Amino acid sequence: MHMLFILLLLLSSSSVCINLVRGNAELRALMEIKASLDPGNKRLSSWTADGDPCGGSFVGVACNEHRKVANISLQGKLLAGKVPAALSELKCLSGLYLHYNSLTGQIPPEIANLTELTDLYLNVNRLTGEIPPQIGSMASLQVVQLCCNNLTGNIPAEMGLLKKLSVLALENNGITGQIPSSLGNLGMLRRLYLNSNRLSGSIPIPLANLVSLQVLDVRNNTLSGVVPLALRHLNEEFRFENNPGLCGSGFPSLRACTAWDNANQASTVPAASIPRSAPLPLNCSHCSGSSSRLPQIGIVGGAIAVTLALTVVALLCAVKYRRAKQKVGHKSETSEDKSKDQLHKVMSHPSPQEYGHEEASPCSKFNLEEVESATHHFSEANLLGRSKFSAGLQGNAQGWSGCGDQEHQQLKGYCSSKARGECFLIYEFVPGGNLSHYLDGEDDHSILDWPKRVSIIHGIAKGMEYLHRNEWNKGGIIHQNISVEKVVLDEQMSPLIVDCGLLKLLADDVVYSALKVSAALGYMAPEYISTGRFTEKSDVYAYGVIILQVLSGKTVLSTAMRAAAESGDVGELMDVKLEGKYSESEGAGLIKMALDCTNDDPLSRPTMEWVVRELSSLLVDNV
Repeated sequence: MHMLFILLLLLSSSSVCINLVRGNAELRALMEIKASLDPGNKRLSSWTADGDPCGGSFVGVACNEHRKVANISLQGKLLAGKVPAALSELKCLSGLYLHYNSLTGQIPPEIANLTELTDLYLNVNRLTGEIPPQIGSMASLQVVQLCCNNLTGNIPAEMGLLKKLSVLALENNGITGQIPSSLGNLGMLRRLYLNSNRLSGSIPIPLANLVSLQVLDVRNNTLSGVVPLALRHLNEEFRFENNPGLCGSGFPSLRACTAWDNANQASTVPAASIPRSAPLPLNCSHCSGSSSRLPQIGIVGGAIAVTLALTVVALLCAVKYRRAKQKVGHKSETSEDKSKDQLHKVMSHPSPQEYGHEEASPCSKFNLEEVESATHHFSEANLLGRSKFSAGLQGNAQGWSGCGDQEHQQLKGYCSSKARGECFLIYEFVPGGNLSHYLDGEDDHSILDWPKRVSIIHGIAKGMEYLHRNEWNKGGIIHQNISVEKVVLDEQMSPLIVDCGLLKLLADDVVYSALKVSAALGYMAPEYISTGRFTEKSDVYAYGVIILQVLSGKTVLSTAMRAAAESGDVGELMDVKLEGKYSESEGAGLIKMALDCTNDDPLSRPTMEWVVRELSSLLVDNV
């Protein structure tokens, strides 16, 4: 079982919607949507008729660079209304996330007017009625999540027109009839979840022949007939249990077919003539999700911390807050293949303390469904903490493989979704938290003894030295934002460095805020003010500040503390919580190292390679 930490980055949407809406049409539509989704005005009170949907005040609303609504993310908001037809007025909408609510009624056929929509998430609600066949005209759709509702009727044959569809999740409903053979036209379909319905008939051969298909789940239906041999390549990802009528060869747990099975296969009644059954009563309190990985890894324990940027996505999608180079790819890209080349490069070549040690293996690319399922859709019930730009949550996951070697497998992978304008970095969860938790603390459990402080200082140096000399990235990697917040501690209180070089991927406003914090805490090298450039020597400067913070036990270094360091007064600088239990010689050596690293002249600062070598000699008894 792996315990993970997930970092969410904010990307922007470069999909340019050409159907521009004039005047206040979108605002009027949003107010209709609000009235339908939240008739009691308990959850969407921030949506006001005199507000600006693209100004950051409308919770869950994100806009594109043309100030048109591009995303509505209202999952898990306890909404108890209906899916509104007024959604069709948002012509530029690319992502609709209304899952994990208590919405009732039918899916309005007008939703088909959302021709730019790529992600449709209506799962885990109480929706009834049939799936509108008009959905087949939504050519941009890539993910359709309708599981865990009370939907009835047949699967529309028109679904086979969705050429870009990669995920179709209809499990845990009351859907009847046959699986339409038109689904075999979905050349990009990778995962199909039809389990726990009342489907009958056989599995269409065209569907089985899809070369892109990775997962087919048809469990708990009333399917019958011969299973196509082509499905053998799916191995365990073809799930067919509790369909007594199915038979086939090459599938160990399937019964052998008889002459009657073969004859019956040839005379199968067309799906259109299958009579509709009454709705199937469901007690669906949890949706199994459309993850190709999570059902296999057994979501039964562990913990995940998720760092989420909380600045309203609408604000971050506005062009004045974005770099042109950070535009997200064209809408024709699948929502699961939306990572930037730069991010992919970082994920494919991890660093030692954060990613891996020697020959690093490429990291896994997870899909949004997996991350949402593992974190219970970012449930606020699991909220651990929140800051201006982030929040920590816990969730459940198991069996996610890591990057790099066995010793340093902290990074597990990444996930990016352009429709949501978000990217997640998935790390091994470290129970010790970040280093800043052990500074300024008054409780006994947060007090670090001298050997631990020495070990942490040395461990950070080794991680930074590896970044700077990394062979697979010519010229090495500059962290750019190293601080006690970017150092986390594992079970043995060994330090791990996170967020290496991520400032390059973030939006201007997020970077500016991070740099303000860095400057306020003293991490900013003096030369950055004049050059505006990060170098290895600016990383060294920040490391010197970290040494002083760890020795003093303070996040913010006072003038008196700096003066004590410069005068070599070890006792005056040392954390009083140590109660004098430290090595005078080691303390003096570390203070001198910190002063060398924070020299105003960058050319006079040592390299991290030199720092590691000197620390190994100085701290021989603690390393």
